[in-house]
Amino acid sequence: MAENKVLKEMIGKVFNDIADAIETGQFSKSIRIGLTTLGSEKGVENLVKGGEIAANRGGGFEVILIGPKIDTKLQLVEANTEEEMHKKMEELLDNGTIDACVTMHYNFPIGVSTVGRVITPGKGKELFIATTTGTSSPHRTEAMVKNALNGIIAAKATGIENPTVGILNVDGARQVERALNELTANGYKVNFTESGRSDGGAVMRGNDLLAGTPDIMIQDTLTGNILMKMFSAFTTGGDYEATGYGYGPGIGEGYDRTVLILSRASGTPVVANALQYAADLVRGNVKEVAKREFAAAKKAKLDEILKSLTKDTKKASTDDEIVTAPPQEVVTGSIAGIDIMDLEDAVKALWKKGIYAESGMGCTGPIVMVNEDKMTDAINVLADAGFVAKESAC
Repeated sequence: MAENKVLKEMIGKVFNDIADAIETGQFSKSIRIGLTTLGSEKGVENLVKGGEIAANRGGGFEVILIGPKIDTKLQLVEANTEEEMHKKMEELLDNGTIDACVTMHYNFPIGVSTVGRVITPGKGKELFIATTTGTSSPHRTEAMVKNALNGIIAAKATGIENPTVGILNVDGARQVERALNELTANGYKVNFTESGRSDGGAVMRGNDLLAGTPDIMIQDTLTGNILMKMFSAFTTGGDYEATGYGYGPGIGEGYDRTVLILSRASGTPVVANALQYAADLVRGNVKEVAKREFAAAKKAKLDEILKSLTKDTKKASTDDEIVTAPPQEVVTGSIAGIDIMDLEDAVKALWKKGIYAESGMGCTGPIVMVNEDKMTDAINVLADAGFVAKESAC
């Protein structure tokens, strides 16, 4: 009965908002953010305290708790198990009683992943980590391209009109860079930034993580999850996440709930910040931003670009035959932009065309080394085979 009373009060507020809009001609619906309170290693009180701090900051939103009874002034929808809690959370989201919810232990469908938000230690700059939980795609490089879109959506929804993007130097980074450059060429602008290191480029190093060089850092989700834990808990010994905004909202094409994730180790300050992050996304209409960005990316041939990443055409041309190296030459020219998994295949592709090449590791990752006089021909061969872009010499 008490629970029904709370729900009726919240629904009543929605109708009051509508009545005020009719009377004044202006609609200013109060933002309501849910917070589930079961599942934390730090206890229910840790989460509730974060909710109270967020509510008292005056950020223009209400906090609605979903969990067991507890002494608090915040509104509470009672739930006594995690299963019951998430069921009520989904009901409140779907009927519009709450606009977003902060939770943990929540499973997203394949195609949805979360965008974390941290404060970098080097310069105190906010950085979006795309992504941190969930799976954008079972295919690594396809997932990272989609992660880039998810990061752009989250950043734009929180008020960054033209966010800068960097790709962490992990396996698949160069393929992702080529795919995003292709998107840009087709009309969907990805605003790449330059690494803070002297050799620049859109592929970021560890220094760029600490400094927060881009607004959005792209990597695979497992790496992003580790980064979130490092940024959030590096001052506490690891068992208490004290800084940042949590693991962020689940974003994916067609996904229509605004659900943000916390870790079981997230402390009170992170809980409070995650609620603020949720309110920022609601205020920025993240659902509409997502629809707009996915539509624009698809218009720029996103689907075709992703298909080219998931079909394995290069290895088929090299693995099934024995390729003999041409006569050895001095190789002082280096070609970057090749994923490490494709490095040996790229070398064989050049051998087949009579160009001697060797594989190596340069300043920003894998390289193919050829004779300086054959650089142009080598780049053209690799570009035609799909290993690099035309401008990949360094």
